[in-house]
Amino acid sequence: MSVALVLPDGAVREVAPGTTGRDVAAAIGPRLLRDALAARVGERVVDLARPVEDVSGEPRVSFAILTVRDPAGLEVYRHTTTHVMAQAVRRLYPRTRLAIGPVIEDGFYYDMDVRGSDGRPVRLSAEDLPAIEAEMAKVIAEDHPISREVWSREEARAAFGRDGEVFKVEIVDDLPEGAEVTVYRQGEFFDLCRGPHLPSTGRIRAFKVLSVAGAYWRGDEKRPMLQRLYGTAFASEEELDRYLWVQEEAKRRDHRRVGPDLGLFLLREEAPGFPFWLPKGYTLWRLLENWSRELQEAEGYREVRTPIIMRSELWERSGHWGHYQENMFTLRRDQEQFAVKPMNCPAHCLIYASETRSYRDLPLRLAEYGQLARFERSGTLHGLLRVRSLHQDDAHLFVTPEQIQGEIAGVLRLVERVYGTLGMPYEIRLATRPDEYIGDPAVWERAEAALGAAVEAAGRSFVLAPKEGAFYGPKLEFHVTDALGRRWQCATAQLDYNFPERFDLAYIGADGAHHRPVMIHRAIFGSLERFMGVLIEHFAGAFPAWLAPVQAVVLPIADRHAAYAERVAGEIRGAGLRVEVDARPEKIGHRIRAAQVQQVPYMLVVGDREADERKVAVRARRGGDLGPRGVPEFVAALRAEVEGKR
Repeated sequence: MSVALVLPDGAVREVAPGTTGRDVAAAIGPRLLRDALAARVGERVVDLARPVEDVSGEPRVSFAILTVRDPAGLEVYRHTTTHVMAQAVRRLYPRTRLAIGPVIEDGFYYDMDVRGSDGRPVRLSAEDLPAIEAEMAKVIAEDHPISREVWSREEARAAFGRDGEVFKVEIVDDLPEGAEVTVYRQGEFFDLCRGPHLPSTGRIRAFKVLSVAGAYWRGDEKRPMLQRLYGTAFASEEELDRYLWVQEEAKRRDHRRVGPDLGLFLLREEAPGFPFWLPKGYTLWRLLENWSRELQEAEGYREVRTPIIMRSELWERSGHWGHYQENMFTLRRDQEQFAVKPMNCPAHCLIYASETRSYRDLPLRLAEYGQLARFERSGTLHGLLRVRSLHQDDAHLFVTPEQIQGEIAGVLRLVERVYGTLGMPYEIRLATRPDEYIGDPAVWERAEAALGAAVEAAGRSFVLAPKEGAFYGPKLEFHVTDALGRRWQCATAQLDYNFPERFDLAYIGADGAHHRPVMIHRAIFGSLERFMGVLIEHFAGAFPAWLAPVQAVVLPIADRHAAYAERVAGEIRGAGLRVEVDARPEKIGHRIRAAQVQQVPYMLVVGDREADERKVAVRARRGGDLGPRGVPEFVAALRAEVEGKR
């Protein structure tokens, strides 16, 4: 029976039984055939050699040829490179036992028990990676066709058992009854795999083995420790070089190194997950917090402060005790159970419920910058990006259903103002109901529809993130892109019908009856700790002048110029700007370099001429010598730069 293929452009192509994805690509054109890596039939991505009717099961199905420019095609490309890496390791270390080799973001890895020809374990290091890459290049040059084979469970157990592949045998044994067992073969190498794969190994163009680390089999510390080889692959050497440059640049910008070097914060073993903020870091903190406060006050937010420790009954009522307790710091005193708050929302519900509310009082926008604490497991802590102590520019909006659209539009304005100012474009994702949730599914559907409609009404688009919502409501996630093209999830806005129900919140409507408000949870920075980590890496510590903890440093050439340097600093400080004097007994060149290393935007050198003419010789952090300027002139220019947040 023929199959009707609906192509991406809407055209329909009838194909006879036995037609493969490769056949369709060839019929469309030689260029597509050259670039084709796999095919999408309906919702499934399959090898080009698979007959279409074996996959579709339907007389009419959507169909697309995938290339390396398609995310799914790139995934197939990288997964085949994973097998090439495993084949290369097996050639170099013949008794190696393979575990799993999935594709991950930006690359892949393969877990393996590496053993030499004598069967003894081999501990790989960075020095071994070039040899593995060289062997991979040979496998690619040999251009082995890659074939898919379907085996019985018994055949798979016997074949992998003969080779001592204990991990593969365990995977086979764990497959559900009746599951298809597929093996992919390339040259002398075969591997248990669902696929799909490229037509041949020669299709791979650019790859790199990145690193090696330890990993327990199936993440269980009671199981064998394996070696995890990480790698990546791209369509061209240029793209690979760009990726490798970004990785090196990311190391240079790593906030865990840059932050302490610039005197922003400390991380100490005495307080894991609880950063120590140094004067310069806390200056940056206050600048961000005050900026957020200024923006929110203009939008009608009212700031509150709530207790950090509250009885467990509150958290039981909110649902956190049942759904989030393992991430909470709890304590028992005087036969009572307490918890340190991981979120502000239940406390804000108590404030709302503390008095009778009218529809005329809404929207009520409550903001708080208080401290929160969440128990993150020690292995997940990561500098400022994953901490146990956090502060959010948190707010909860209590609104009528009719106000949802306008209030979400207000949140979008704040997000645009913040990330537009910082030069960080973003994508909006709508995260829907997760597997574990509270409330009525019908209410969830209403909330998801309302959130999506509000974004569209504001003239913005979004992509769906299925099952990634909070346990109490769907949310908008704002994924920002930094200077290196990396994505970070920062701002969030959640629409919640459940908390008002749980806390029995109400307002008196125009009809005199009691109605239930809707609650919007939102944070623009997210957590200040994580946001500052992202910001440090985005700017590589070279903050724009309005955010720089020290905006200018005055450098007297000799001791006799120190008094004038202090007068200049006083004048700048009096204008509300942040300035220091570096009068150390070091050569002026050394002190200029020190200021540049500390990423100070402006260096003001003063000597005899400057003191006589009441001027400063201005050097910019990146622009070099800007020449002499009068102090009032410099102050006016810097104030304009700061006030414009340039």
